[in-house]
Amino acid sequence: MKLKIIGLGALVFLNFASQAQRHRRAPNPNDTISSNYDPSALFTPMFYTEHGNEFHSANGEPGPKYWQNRVDYTLKANIDTITKVLSDNEVISYTNNSPDALQYLWLQLDQNTYKKDARSNYYTPSAPKPAQHTKGYEFESVEISQNGKTQKADYVISDTRMQIRLANALIPNGGKITILIKYHYTMPADFGGRNDYFDTKHGKIYEVAQWFPRMCVYDDSHGWDTLPFLGSGEFYCEYGDIDYTVTAPADMLLAGSGELLNPTEVLTQKEISRLAIARNSDKTVMIRTLSDVTIPSTRKGNLTWHFKMFNTRDVAFGASKAYIWDAARINLPEGKKSMAMSVYPVESVGDTAWTRATEFLKGSIEHFSSKWFVYPYPVAINEAGIAGGMEYPGITFDDYRSSGKDLFALIAHEIGHNWFPMIVGSDERRYGWMDEGLNTFIDIYASDAFNKGEYAPKRDGEYAPKGGYPADEIVPTLADPNAITIMTPADAVAEKYRHPITYFKTALGLELLREQIIGKERFDYAFRNYIHKWAFKHPQPDDFFRSMDNGAGEDLSWFWKGWFYNNYQLDLALIDARYVDKDPSKGIQVTVANKEQMAMPFTIEVKLKDGSKYRMKLPVETWLQDKAITFVIPTTTEAESVTIDPDHAIPDMNRANNSLKIK
Repeated sequence: MKLKIIGLGALVFLNFASQAQRHRRAPNPNDTISSNYDPSALFTPMFYTEHGNEFHSANGEPGPKYWQNRVDYTLKANIDTITKVLSDNEVISYTNNSPDALQYLWLQLDQNTYKKDARSNYYTPSAPKPAQHTKGYEFESVEISQNGKTQKADYVISDTRMQIRLANALIPNGGKITILIKYHYTMPADFGGRNDYFDTKHGKIYEVAQWFPRMCVYDDSHGWDTLPFLGSGEFYCEYGDIDYTVTAPADMLLAGSGELLNPTEVLTQKEISRLAIARNSDKTVMIRTLSDVTIPSTRKGNLTWHFKMFNTRDVAFGASKAYIWDAARINLPEGKKSMAMSVYPVESVGDTAWTRATEFLKGSIEHFSSKWFVYPYPVAINEAGIAGGMEYPGITFDDYRSSGKDLFALIAHEIGHNWFPMIVGSDERRYGWMDEGLNTFIDIYASDAFNKGEYAPKRDGEYAPKGGYPADEIVPTLADPNAITIMTPADAVAEKYRHPITYFKTALGLELLREQIIGKERFDYAFRNYIHKWAFKHPQPDDFFRSMDNGAGEDLSWFWKGWFYNNYQLDLALIDARYVDKDPSKGIQVTVANKEQMAMPFTIEVKLKDGSKYRMKLPVETWLQDKAITFVIPTTTEAESVTIDPDHAIPDMNRANNSLKIK
């Protein structure tokens, strides 16, 4: 009996060995092809170094215990156009929804970046000139009100941050505190970058941003976000309601984030009547014409403008007596409405210039709203100035000299930031790609959609600047040994690589996912779900990666690793192409090699002698095990040539080895 068992065991073993041999990889003659590709390095498991948790789920969505703190602001500002000083009484209402008791609070002091001793003066090779400085914030008082008691705050200022040290910790899970700040600062002139003032024919324009101390974010990823404001890395802010007033000379027009609450107090009856018409017009309606600008104002003294914006992370405004003003209705899904407005000086007027700005703004918002997420604010404003291009909730500062295709691209991009990062509240200072790259990606399709493709395809300084195939234009950047990766912190990105990597490479990566790897329907579903789940919240990079993996049903870790964390290159080479058994009716046997470290699905096209073409598409799994593959294209007639990636859709670094004549 014992011998029979042993014999049966040996038989079972031999059967298993036979099955295993059948599935074992056989010797492959393609192994002799020279290549730098290593499948195991690209497709290695365990891309995610952390598991999902109660706050950030494994599927990329906010977890059941996700939390974020809330901050509401009441601001009462005054602009002195003689001294160029902005003063403000600020009340901050802060709610600690975290599970942690907070012994201290941190605030952002962005105006301090203009001080002579600011850290931002030294992080790039070009330091500001001696005249390009201010004193930053000058505080008259800082108080806290906690548990019914108001007292002077114990605070310390460090560069562009203020720490308020509390005698009694702010309790977790809903603890509240009020901070009361009186301050003023001298507004920077044309060196201000994102906030400035400058001269036009009919008066100065003031672009006012980063103008009030804002709470730093406290989150479950880094605790307090206290990275200093250096200039390149942008913003990471908490959400809440902002109620603000600005008192300015009566002859000035103010355009601010949010809804104007007192139009009858600050607008003329003519302007109010014209606004009513614009609310129901798809065509641009002039609210304040050039002739209105040139007529001397009869209003003297000051006027106070009152705005409020709900569920926002910031507000900004423009102010000038030189503004021409127009507006039109924005048509949103489900019958919702908003208003598009533009304010600009006479220098910007033109049929191909700012006269079309509101049309560009309206079209962009309608596209983004129907495609991704409905615009949530009652007003959207283009403001013309010298900031070049900068975004804030509900308002953008755009170059007053732009026109035509450049102006459309500028407006679409800057208002697109209302989706990334104003709605999806990512950390721009650490992960610039999460706002600039994602926004550039949605701009591609906005260009296609606007006015039946009037300015399509998108080709500008942010995306394929030479006007050619985007996948070809990215190749020199991928080949540059000094190029940074997408995941480089925003302030560590040299200007040389800011647009090529943060904007262009990120956007092209998403375009590759949508058009070549996942497919439009599945990509759009996953991307839209990411936006909706993280609207008015704080996602981290892994949340985006996991959202796309789960929503699209693909393990894309190889792509995130190769494209986002590295600058892996791709070189697909056509090694051989010949008829099977020298018979055209049996098809064409081809060998394709992957000679560099990135992998991609690819299309291969046969040009037949009768003038027609035949295509096959191979998936990325082609490269899971091998650096080269031999397969048969099932054509049945004589052919002239075979070409890999005939549409230049993927970033192949060497097009010279992509085609062969049939042997």
